[in-house]
Amino acid sequence: MPGHRDDVTALLRAWGKGDEQALHQLMPLVERELNRVARACLAGDRGNRSVSATALVNEAFLRLVQIEQIDWRDRAHFLSMGARLMRRVLVDLARARRSEKRGGDAVRVSLDEAIPAAGAHEADVVRLDEALADLARVDPRKGRVIELRFFGGLSAEETAAVLQVSTKTVIRDWTFAKAWLQREMTAEARAR
Repeated sequence: MPGHRDDVTALLRAWGKGDEQALHQLMPLVERELNRVARACLAGDRGNRSVSATALVNEAFLRLVQIEQIDWRDRAHFLSMGARLMRRVLVDLARARRSEKRGGDAVRVSLDEAIPAAGAHEADVVRLDEALADLARVDPRKGRVIELRFFGGLSAEETAAVLQVSTKTVIRDWTFAKAWLQREMTAEARAR
């Protein structure tokens, strides 16, 4: 839907320049996609029902509008930022719950879809965030690929556009990063 994407890009740029009316026009155009991203973020969250996709979108959106002076490139850039903020919301929620309950009932996210391997384990979202931070220190682009594809639900092509690399590079990074995270998460589980 090229016209839709062009409309979103134009509205994002207008909003980035301070046009509040553009923001009000933008929301109905991206609401469905943001909910898709939120559902992807919550896909493996079987144990925690304290946050819905709608609540996650709303909280991320509140954080998004507080960010000043973003030079929005396009729809994929917006969805990327939305995914990053949703990840932050989930991590903040998990940390708050951990501090309240001394480690119990933390938000859990399944890596079954993101890391298809035999015996893939559910992983704590805080540990996943830490593993992603470790990956980003080793290779920032691979960390962004996981963030965009797993949390953002972006396709390989959309991820390539955001990162300004080829689709083949994204696919290679995705394969490597999934294996790296699987190894990290498995090692963490064994250490417990």
